[in-house]
Amino acid sequence: MSPRPIAEQKPGTTRTLISGSDGAVVRRTVLPGGLRVITEAMPTVRSVSFGVWVGVGSRDETPALAGSSHYLEHVLFKGTKRRDALEISAALDAVGGEMNAFTSKEYTCFYARVLDNDLPLAVDVISDMMTSSVVRTADVDSERGVILEEIAMHEDDPGDVVHDTFAEALFGDTPLGRPILGTVASINALQRTAINGYYRRRYRPENMVIAVAGNLNHAKVVRLVAKAFGEMLSDDAQIDRLPAPPRVGGRPPVSRSGVSVVRRQTEQAHLVLGVPALSRVDERRFALGVLNGALGGGMSSRLFQEIREKRGLAYSVYSYVGHHAETGMFGVYAGCQPAKAAEVLSICRDQLDVVARGGITAEELTRGKGQLAGALVLGLEDTGSRMSRLGKAELVYGEIQTVDELLARIKSVTLDDVRDVARDVLSAKQTLAVIGPFDQGAFADAVA
Repeated sequence: MSPRPIAEQKPGTTRTLISGSDGAVVRRTVLPGGLRVITEAMPTVRSVSFGVWVGVGSRDETPALAGSSHYLEHVLFKGTKRRDALEISAALDAVGGEMNAFTSKEYTCFYARVLDNDLPLAVDVISDMMTSSVVRTADVDSERGVILEEIAMHEDDPGDVVHDTFAEALFGDTPLGRPILGTVASINALQRTAINGYYRRRYRPENMVIAVAGNLNHAKVVRLVAKAFGEMLSDDAQIDRLPAPPRVGGRPPVSRSGVSVVRRQTEQAHLVLGVPALSRVDERRFALGVLNGALGGGMSSRLFQEIREKRGLAYSVYSYVGHHAETGMFGVYAGCQPAKAAEVLSICRDQLDVVARGGITAEELTRGKGQLAGALVLGLEDTGSRMSRLGKAELVYGEIQTVDELLARIKSVTLDDVRDVARDVLSAKQTLAVIGPFDQGAFADAVA
């Protein structure tokens, strides 16, 4: 039976969610202020991964704040009331630990991986950044140059940029269509007041999940977190606050079909052909995952076989799925010589059409299910991946499903399930993004 969702658990309580046959135990405590602490005890390892997941990402930004979530990720490493930037990094370096952060469209994560004996240090350093960063004007200004360099580095890789181009073409000038990094103009315009205000409004206990996995004791972790967050949890105005509900549902942005071409004198053309797809809570997402594996998820997939193995038209070709709170995307990427782009695109369109009309074979179903199941299990072989599974599931779903439950969902997918989702998703009007030495009208008639 699945553990009960967070909405049914009140502050000040602890629940055991999962007890695994391998000794792994998942527990959740809700602290005052709505701060969630969820741990997975893995007694056979000697490391611990500690992460703070914050329910804020680039989709929460207004156009004037574009890039703020990622900007803030950088600035929080620059100093707190107790530590400067060097002391933050030196603290983890001194014990051989690792520390980093990342920002997505819907959440931000700060994490550290250390030896089990050094968990108190990791909790203290990361939590200090979450609660007591000073966000100085000098730090905002100095980090601006770093972020502009990151944007420039990203722009130098058309294989990355084409995915941003596709998202913008699909979702338009909406939060889901804008790049996570922001733009040169928006980063140059952001000032300390805006960044600090964003930090104070968004980094609140009810909007955070503490996820920890490794050789640990849950009660000790809870005590460490409660001490590290201190006054933020004892604020009279916050003490009885419940955790923020998961970000699910809502009206999806109006998706657009058509072609977006970015002209660059590249040696290789980069293409993404895709359609809007399913939200992350759509029950059909498992069938779509199996379809993705069969269509473009591996070396035996249709797209890889047709485009690379049989014709040698591209080195890299794959399909992928992205899920958001209320919508999603299904895309096919290919990188090829510009002279072969039209042929590659034609094959991609043909394969999408064939699958949309007829689904996949029984053999492809078996391979797709095996690929999806294998990726799930093999992706949980270390404390970092276990911590990420806990944090993301708790923050965006509000509950944790066991691995066996997820495997059962994958196993239950039928040919009819895949055929239905292929028809519903792949029959939509298509959007195409292209980067290469092409004129704007080069692919005007290339999408269905």
